[in-house]
Amino acid sequence: MDWLMGKSKTKPNGKKPPAEEKKQYLELEYTKIRVVDFDLKELVVLPREIDLNEWLASNTTTFFNLINLQYSTISEFCTGETCQAMTACNTIYYWYDEKGKKTKCTAPQYVDFVMSLCQKLVTDEEIFPTKYGKEFPNSFESLVKKICRYLFHVLAHLYWAHFKETVALDLQGHLNTLYAHFIVFIREFNLVDPKETCIMDDLSEILCSPAPQPAPTPSAPASTSSPSAQNHVTER
Repeated sequence: MDWLMGKSKTKPNGKKPPAEEKKQYLELEYTKIRVVDFDLKELVVLPREIDLNEWLASNTTTFFNLINLQYSTISEFCTGETCQAMTACNTIYYWYDEKGKKTKCTAPQYVDFVMSLCQKLVTDEEIFPTKYGKEFPNSFESLVKKICRYLFHVLAHLYWAHFKETVALDLQGHLNTLYAHFIVFIREFNLVDPKETCIMDDLSEILCSPAPQPAPTPSAPASTSSPSAQNHVTER
């Protein structure tokens, strides 16, 4: 199946968008909390004796499992009522099925689509072979990129919509470390277009720095617009 992803920036019909709350996840008291304090780049660099595809397969599968687990910790708070759309910053993500039909679904529905697709791919022996001597398909890299793009959407939604619940569960250190590790990994192997991840650049630059630093003051558009406050619509 050729699964596609779309995103758009929209404005509510006839409604004044509510003022966006300050991005709590950028505050120093939260960004300084990590599970590990060493350079994550050392964890993602390809070891000399390991095949690139083997390395990508192993890490991608691990990130899928960890991000799925992280989402499960707040899944009871992510409902069709609380998250009527899959949002992150000023972006609304739409799901496109195998026939190209565009669907604006709730966040839990979108995450379910993501995790179901990822589970199907990483457990397919023809795509993620585990037996010795089995070759990876020519489409392997593009499928890894697709998985990573979707997983980024889930991480972005966790910060945007469920950081308060994450803090209440005292899991922000795990989320920060997982996010930083994932960003360093996808940057190392150019797996996700920077245009896709730029909505979280403020957080990425803080968490991927060698040492925690105070969060920068959000720019006017980021601090005053809501997830649905933009007229411009972009889809892909």
